[in-house]
Amino acid sequence: MAQRYKEISKTHIEFITQQKVFFIGTATAESRVNVSPKGMDSFRVLGATRVVWLNVTGSGNESSAHVQQDSRMTIMFCAFEGQPLILRLYGRAKVVHKGDSEWPELCVLFPPLPGARQIFDVTIDLVQTSCGMAVPYLSYVGDRKLLNEWADRKGEEGLSRYRAEKNQVSLDGIPTHIVSKSGRLT
Repeated sequence: MAQRYKEISKTHIEFITQQKVFFIGTATAESRVNVSPKGMDSFRVLGATRVVWLNVTGSGNESSAHVQQDSRMTIMFCAFEGQPLILRLYGRAKVVHKGDSEWPELCVLFPPLPGARQIFDVTIDLVQTSCGMAVPYLSYVGDRKLLNEWADRKGEEGLSRYRAEKNQVSLDGIPTHIVSKSGRLT
């Protein structure tokens, strides 16, 4: 059965650090709902009510567009191995771009990842766990290196051009400010 908590416990942190994938959910009042899987070493718990995650360049930038209009974000972890569990973190997120003053202090929390474009700083107001008994067992084989290899081939200039072309607005036309706030204009 579902349990609710006001903050992230040590047990929750242990579970989170064991997971290889997490999912982000965002939407504005008028936009499509976006659910996005995330991986790599891109998630950190900074306290009982604060987490951050590093976002790398990809085909879209929905989470950023949504959060800048409506800061609601849900982060979900689920056990694919061991005991079943689903853990959701509900909160309010802020997008931190490379040109923002918070970037230097937050980016050092993560290994250097090619294509790093934003960090989401999330204040958690509800933690919920549920059984997860219907989630299948899946075995972790390893991380895919394809996105990092793609970003390395593009280089900083190529990534900057890509973001200007593909990451400036959401599917619904909501601006992401990725170019104007990245500290680099193309």
